[in-house]
Amino acid sequence: MSPTTLSAGLEHGHVTFLGAGPGDPGLLTLRAVEALANADVLVAEHEVLEVVRTHARQGVAVVHTDPGPSSDPLPGTGTPQLTVVDGTSATAGAPAVRDASHLVMEAVRGGRRVVRAVSGDPGLDTYAAEEMLACAAAGVPFEVVPGIAAAVGVPAYAGVPLRDAEGTDVRFVDARTASDRCWTEVGASDGTVVVSTTLDSVAAAAGELVSAGRKPDTPLTVTVAGTTTRQRTWTATLGTIAQTLKQAKVLPSPDGGRPVIAVVGERSAAARRDQLSWFESKPLFGWRVLVPRTKEQAASLSDQLRSYGAVPHEVPTIAVEPPRTPQQMERAVKGLVTGRYEWIAFTSVNAVKAVREKFEEYGLDARAFAGIKVAAVGEQTAKALIAFGVKPDLVPSGEQSAAGLLEDWPPYDPVFDPIDRVFLPRADIATETLVAGLIELGWEVDDVTAYRTVRASPPPAETREAIKGGGFDAVLFTSSSTVRNLVGIAGKPHNVTVIACIGPATAKTAEEHGLRVDVMAPEPSVHRLAEALAEFGLRRRAAALEAGDPVTRPSERRPGARRRRSTT
Repeated sequence: MSPTTLSAGLEHGHVTFLGAGPGDPGLLTLRAVEALANADVLVAEHEVLEVVRTHARQGVAVVHTDPGPSSDPLPGTGTPQLTVVDGTSATAGAPAVRDASHLVMEAVRGGRRVVRAVSGDPGLDTYAAEEMLACAAAGVPFEVVPGIAAAVGVPAYAGVPLRDAEGTDVRFVDARTASDRCWTEVGASDGTVVVSTTLDSVAAAAGELVSAGRKPDTPLTVTVAGTTTRQRTWTATLGTIAQTLKQAKVLPSPDGGRPVIAVVGERSAAARRDQLSWFESKPLFGWRVLVPRTKEQAASLSDQLRSYGAVPHEVPTIAVEPPRTPQQMERAVKGLVTGRYEWIAFTSVNAVKAVREKFEEYGLDARAFAGIKVAAVGEQTAKALIAFGVKPDLVPSGEQSAAGLLEDWPPYDPVFDPIDRVFLPRADIATETLVAGLIELGWEVDDVTAYRTVRASPPPAETREAIKGGGFDAVLFTSSSTVRNLVGIAGKPHNVTVIACIGPATAKTAEEHGLRVDVMAPEPSVHRLAEALAEFGLRRRAAALEAGDPVTRPSERRPGARRRRSTT
């Protein structure tokens, strides 16, 4: 499209129609992430907003297309809501606009780069073609970044391949707009049919297929909330799906209008789903796991839990404050510059942050570490140092702890080490293990309080209620202080919640607070703790299957859980 065709008022803006996939944030393409990082305005459907806004740059204006209250709404519509994240409104001062096409055209004015994010794929799951035509008519250049369509991605996550080795014919039907002719055509075929519908309309769609010629005993699967940790799949036949959903107590329900993907066909692998269901059979699938740490501290642990299918929920139990007397820290930082130390050892991200803040206060940067050896305990601590511009010289090769660091720390050698002193910035409640070990290796240690740890503020009331009422399936305790502080700020976890502890001392503290310890890490490592919880989940799942019982989460055992779930 030639720039000369652009409308004068639009000033060469650009629109990217972007498919955000069916729900799993990990299904965004690399091209989608790149487009989001360069966007000036993000126009997004509400259901994908949280998926895409993570990758948008600071200062982007965010507009979501959900209708909201309006003093003069059009029939069946409202005024699209406008929210802004670290930026200025894309339509500040503009009159209210009433459809996505107008939102996009307003946003693109002034040469802005607009990303229009939709669920699934722009060409299959939505009516984005109309918005593309509006851009073309206005002379606005646009591009399309495909996404994984729900009709393809959801069956893959449900363990239902759509084609077999013989190349089964696959047809896609949107039950909400399908005509009688459409049902007749797919009913007359023997291929796989992928039906986009809603939970309360599945039985009606099955009836349409039977009326069109499909046998009532034709297998089908129905998947709701596909590709997310709320995913649930039922296997039945066209003739039994209504009874199956009724027995599962999901209908009637206010959630009956939720979108679902149904896969119908003799060769759709529905009968072999017990062997192919890789996603819902993850060891902690759908478990809400409480992690008593900040998001920054829990990043790698939460990622590991997600890989097991869990939904981590971080709740900080401690807050970090400056030391009461900063003089000791100030002298130590000045000593770094004047050559007082041979080593500096960081045992936490908070220690890195404390030193970095002092550096910035004095106008220093990473160059002040020249000639000083740097040690770090833990992946996140090392990453924090690298972000500061400092590459650690020593990271434990084994256990990421003070003991692991001492295993690899070299003894002091007066021939090779011109200085015998180590700077150790730490918390006020740190143990003496590392100091004692370094002294034993011949080093002098300046053990400096870089920050204080205090009990955090209580979490929101909703989180406290979930902790005490059994809304969490498991909690990971990584120290005795996390046990004491969590109970202090939020109350004792419900007895159906699985309690996992990093070691014997933490387990003893948990038991002293009246908690039953179900899982203990084989060694003091947060990642081994997560592995131990996953192994517990696998054993629990295997026992349920062997007994012929439904696989449920621990929180579903609490009194009234099933009743509440069926009405929300």
